[in-house]
Amino acid sequence: MASSEVFVLSRPHGTVRGEGVVRSFTDVDEASAALRAGEVGALTGAIPFDLRDPAALVAPVRLRTGEAPLPGTGPLSRRAVSTVSHPARDEHRERIAHAVKRIVAGDVGKVVLARSVDLVLDEQIRPAEFLDALAGGNADHNAFAVDLGAATGSGSWLLGASPEALLRKSGSTVTCHPYAGSAPRSADPVVDRATAAELAASTKDLAEHAFVVDHLRERLGHLCDDVDAPSTPQLESTGEMWHLATPIRATLRDPATTALDLALLLGPTPAVCGTPSDVAAQIIRDVEGDRGFYAGAVGWCDAAGDGEWMVAIRCAELAADGRSLRTWAGGGIVEHSDPQAELDETQFKLRTVFNALGTPLADIVN
Repeated sequence: MASSEVFVLSRPHGTVRGEGVVRSFTDVDEASAALRAGEVGALTGAIPFDLRDPAALVAPVRLRTGEAPLPGTGPLSRRAVSTVSHPARDEHRERIAHAVKRIVAGDVGKVVLARSVDLVLDEQIRPAEFLDALAGGNADHNAFAVDLGAATGSGSWLLGASPEALLRKSGSTVTCHPYAGSAPRSADPVVDRATAAELAASTKDLAEHAFVVDHLRERLGHLCDDVDAPSTPQLESTGEMWHLATPIRATLRDPATTALDLALLLGPTPAVCGTPSDVAAQIIRDVEGDRGFYAGAVGWCDAAGDGEWMVAIRCAELAADGRSLRTWAGGGIVEHSDPQAELDETQFKLRTVFNALGTPLADIVN
């Protein structure tokens, strides 16, 4: 990653890089208007989970695309000298149990609750080497890096290896690939296959996934014709998790609709928020506080309105000192959720960042 780069997104179909800064935006509506008016030629960056919070979007000097993903590297070799979980595991279980009660009472259909972990490392890491380690940690070489400081002045970076595409737009074609419903991978192939089969048949996970697909169908229907979403999800895997996923394809009525417009319309989905979205989002804010960019979106949009936005999960915010970072993991809570199983799921999801750092998961985050 060159020193001038403020954005990198690696995907199986290629890598997009943003170099330099022409203009920065913390207001998503202002950024969208500038793109539509032709005042900027492209936008890259991050959208927060709650759109009332500041964004981190920039118009780069140059947007470069390549046909290959990042090759990636092996894990780094960092040790955590301090690790603090928010909340502690007992409190997270209590939050989940309370959420289930609200679901049973009919207050909300699903809510996604997350926990975060703050780490201080023994040595600094550079965003470029962290990005490469994240890209090397999954078979699809998914990875992203966003210089938050380029827009906010914070000096921090958001880096991750999200497997979930919120949307991709090319001309009038829009594709989405939502993930919801998951189970941990196993090193034992027999156990791993059994886990995958159990997930594919899980009433709880299929219901959780259906919330997300229904949301995307409904939102896309406002702007698109021919919204095609299979009735049965498929199994997808990362290094740490099995997921239920559904490929969705739609045709825009107005090709001038931009990828950024779509990202603002579609996110946050029930995969990271819940349903009804307004009720779930308020529960999340009351319980977790400000999520910042976690579970928001990271991506890019060019002058033609084409682009791609990923759900900002399996990620970490690296502070300007290069040693302090925060990472997150969450899970969708529905009526039949088990608090201990949901806690365990966050533990497995945290492995994406911890594995890239080469840092063992400490007991404090169990």
